[in-house]
Amino acid sequence: MANERWQRWVVLGSLLLTVAWVAWHWSVSPWMALAWPVLALLAVRLWMALQFVAMAWANRAEPLPRPGPGRMLQAWWVEGGWASVIFCWWQPFRRAAVPDWLPPRAPDGTGAPAPRGVVLVHGFLCNRGFWTPWLRLLRARGHAFVAVDLEPPFGSIDDYAPQIDAAVRRVAEATGRAPVVIGHSMGGIAVRAWLRACDAGRAETCAHRVVTLGSPHRGTWPARFSRSVNGRQMVLDGPWVQALRQAEPAGRAARFTCFYSNCDNIVFPASTATLPGADNRLVEGVAHVQLAFHPPVIEACLELLAD
Repeated sequence: MANERWQRWVVLGSLLLTVAWVAWHWSVSPWMALAWPVLALLAVRLWMALQFVAMAWANRAEPLPRPGPGRMLQAWWVEGGWASVIFCWWQPFRRAAVPDWLPPRAPDGTGAPAPRGVVLVHGFLCNRGFWTPWLRLLRARGHAFVAVDLEPPFGSIDDYAPQIDAAVRRVAEATGRAPVVIGHSMGGIAVRAWLRACDAGRAETCAHRVVTLGSPHRGTWPARFSRSVNGRQMVLDGPWVQALRQAEPAGRAARFTCFYSNCDNIVFPASTATLPGADNRLVEGVAHVQLAFHPPVIEACLELLAD
């Protein structure tokens, strides 16, 4: 998959350059040899810190509790750890480590109904490896699941609908029940685009419930700097997100649970991750990627599977 390949080459290339630099300069000055990799790590952290500064500025008019400096510092630190694991290990090297799990259905009329299944939809610059701990947890609890890879990675969000639809059909066939569909970041609005594309006859059976985690339902401020097709579609209050909202029937948002944060460093202002009429749940002091792995959020999602 495209995101897996280029992220793998970025990680391996960075490691090779770092080893070459250290080997070349070590005999002259160990301090100089170590300076480049340290500065590179600091540059990544500095870039993320600038995201938090922009987020705090964009949220200044939001009617939400404002995280203090200590809370933001903690979110920045934790987010850096999650981003390192996801983009340097799970996605480039462990994308297929936990395969989709669709246990065979019991014959009709025997035993209890199968646990509700799950479809997981990742966000921008990600692949199914993003969900690695979720996949292990869902299998341990007996929930059938499919985690999609949205391809092409920089294409139109509208083009992801068939991939999501195929995953939903597989899970529904395996369990005999409409699944819960969980989307992180761009994945949440890709799910909305898929629902828009559902046949009229399937509109109420496509998904039992949709859960979005830090999804830019009204777009997001940083998308103004994107040059990819899907990035431009996520421009704050841009034409694509407005058209998506206008195409949705009244009452559809009632099927959504939207988790959002006052410390999301990618989707801001914070209210852009909510939907009018949805079950919008504020998670305070949690950053963008961190939101998908925050234990109370995971527990709340598991509770929704029991409905």
